[in-house]
Amino acid sequence: MTYLPSIQNDYWAYLLFSALLLGAIQLFYVFYFYARFAYRRSKPSTDNPQYPPVSVIIAARNESDNLYEHLPSILSQDYPNYEVIVVNNQSIDDSNWILTAFAQQFPQLKVVEISRSPHLKPGKKLPITLGIKAATHDFFVLTDADCQPLSNQWLKYMISGVSAQRQFVIGYSPFTKSKGFLNKLVRYDNAWMGASSFSYALADKPFKASGRNLAYTKALFQKVNGFKSHYAISPGDDDLLLQDALHFTKACVQDDPASFVRSAAPNTWTDWFRQKAKYHISSARYPFIKKVMLGIYPLSLILMWFSFVALCLNLTYLPLGASVFIGIIAMKWWLQGICFKRLGEKKLMLFFPVWDLFYSVLMPIVYYISERQKYYRW
Repeated sequence: MTYLPSIQNDYWAYLLFSALLLGAIQLFYVFYFYARFAYRRSKPSTDNPQYPPVSVIIAARNESDNLYEHLPSILSQDYPNYEVIVVNNQSIDDSNWILTAFAQQFPQLKVVEISRSPHLKPGKKLPITLGIKAATHDFFVLTDADCQPLSNQWLKYMISGVSAQRQFVIGYSPFTKSKGFLNKLVRYDNAWMGASSFSYALADKPFKASGRNLAYTKALFQKVNGFKSHYAISPGDDDLLLQDALHFTKACVQDDPASFVRSAAPNTWTDWFRQKAKYHISSARYPFIKKVMLGIYPLSLILMWFSFVALCLNLTYLPLGASVFIGIIAMKWWLQGICFKRLGEKKLMLFFPVWDLFYSVLMPIVYYISERQKYYRW
């Protein structure tokens, strides 16, 4: 058994070349995209000492407990001039009473009430649009009622990324840690999407933004005509808006931990499927080239594992196949592990190769289940 086998014109040779090609594709993604985020230097918020007035917009529906718990930290940001607009969308809980009490304590809080009506579409697009119409300022930061900033510098960091050339800021929102396999899977999914959205955006190929933490300008929202191009579907108030915005501006990322907002993780499979269904519905409207770009990574990963494992069954190709395979996995583990560490999910990287393969196999299944069940209401 030699390290470099004698290549024959047979099935094993074709399998070797296929495995090497698939491995090269994986390394291309890792070094071209994820390395940008892994070794990026975060810019301090002091880069922009002239902080413009900001309107924070929150669309809430039956979120009385979350508003009571998280809204004070949003209303207590260290920022010179900002307002917080909460759009109370057809709530039937105690949200109105809680918001009224907070408005008496915090003068920067504005409340927009949407009365109950069976004719209104589900989703956040109408509430966000009404919040923007009620906004006094020209810079917007958007989050959800169940999100809590991890520092009182959150607004400064999010707004510091806005410039004339980059009027859309992609932020990150980690999930709360708890026990159980589902929580680990949900946090891995969230961290993977966060690392991917940052990495692709840094390569000027942004595809994903989270409505739990993003910022853009009023001028940009008006240029894309708001949510007009995708108003017919419930999700897309973040990533589809981003796709429209890219016709007029570039996107930037804010990855400093002080800019993160934490939210509760889905605690049931149904809740997680509902969340994933929203993303799948909106991602179906991505440009074709981005759908291909996003699909190649998991497909090549699965085929790479299959090719190298099959190759190792042949003792002639075992030394070369095993060493190349281990080298690829090690480089992926190293670079993508740094990305996860930057997002505060270092422990999830202990078994990264297993998670990486499991996640790539699981996502088509989740997509199939969520699509059949039609989990799309807000």
